[in-house]
Amino acid sequence: MGRKAYFLAALLTLTACGGRGGTGTVIGLSIPTQREERWVRDVQQLRRDAAARGLELKLQVSDNDAARQLAQCENLLAGGIDVLILAPHDATAASVIVEKAHRLGVPVISYDRLVSNADVDLYVSFDNMKVGELQGRYLTGKVPKGDYIVLSGAPTDNNAKLFRQGALSVIGPLAAKGDIRVIMDQPVRDWQPAEAMRLVENALTAAQNRVDAVLAPNDGTAGGAIQALAAQGLAGKVPVTGQDAELSAARRVLDGTQSMTVFKDTRRLASSAIEAAEAMAQKLPPTYNAELTNGPYKVKVAMIGAQVVDRANLDEVLINSGYLSRTDIYGE
Repeated sequence: MGRKAYFLAALLTLTACGGRGGTGTVIGLSIPTQREERWVRDVQQLRRDAAARGLELKLQVSDNDAARQLAQCENLLAGGIDVLILAPHDATAASVIVEKAHRLGVPVISYDRLVSNADVDLYVSFDNMKVGELQGRYLTGKVPKGDYIVLSGAPTDNNAKLFRQGALSVIGPLAAKGDIRVIMDQPVRDWQPAEAMRLVENALTAAQNRVDAVLAPNDGTAGGAIQALAAQGLAGKVPVTGQDAELSAARRVLDGTQSMTVFKDTRRLASSAIEAAEAMAQKLPPTYNAELTNGPYKVKVAMIGAQVVDRANLDEVLINSGYLSRTDIYGE
């Protein structure tokens, strides 16, 4: 399926899944973007799980705008919701949303990204430090010595800090020994592939194309980095990381231009969030398996695992699990 066809199908799925559930329970959902395949998949699965439980899901997309996300959440709260599932664009700014929800007695599930310094009722996410560590271990296994470009995600996203921290827990000691030299270490504004491409272009120019590895925090930024490498004839010669197991990334892993991606099964993430939202709407405690400190607050966490995918296990992990289809990856 082509990229345009994929997003058209996604849009049709979202449109078709509307309607009020039989329980009368209304869940508000605020997410930062629908520009990335990964977030389209999240919404599709959240819609499916909500419909299966007879819940109404009211969706708002902030398009990576913190002020818009606040206004949209205020509208959701004013319209009457039982629970708010919130994936913040700006982790710090979104704490106001949590405060406003709690004043109205509406519990908040922090979805995928943690709202900073906020007493969220549950945080549903992956082990994001571990995700970064997986990227770092994979990259240093391929290139234990050499010149690295280190990209991190949006500064407004708490997950980006955790991914970076996990990756540098592996890369840092080798850099301290002098085995690895970090020639660029930059965040990517709003996770934009075009920004990642620009940064890698600049690094390649400054280093006269002498680059041995690129730590890209997700598949979108990996795609941008690979475009910059390709322009210099380096695509497939320089290992590049990623995460999210997007279709475009799976194809790049297959053709060798992207070395790996981290598979985070968003089906499990969405199901966990909807299950918790239903429990909270019924005044029942949600299921959790960890806790963390979030500023002055202790937050319950429903933590989900992740795994490395490269060419060796792509079929087994992504196709056999039904996450992606063989036809989509390999073609007809």
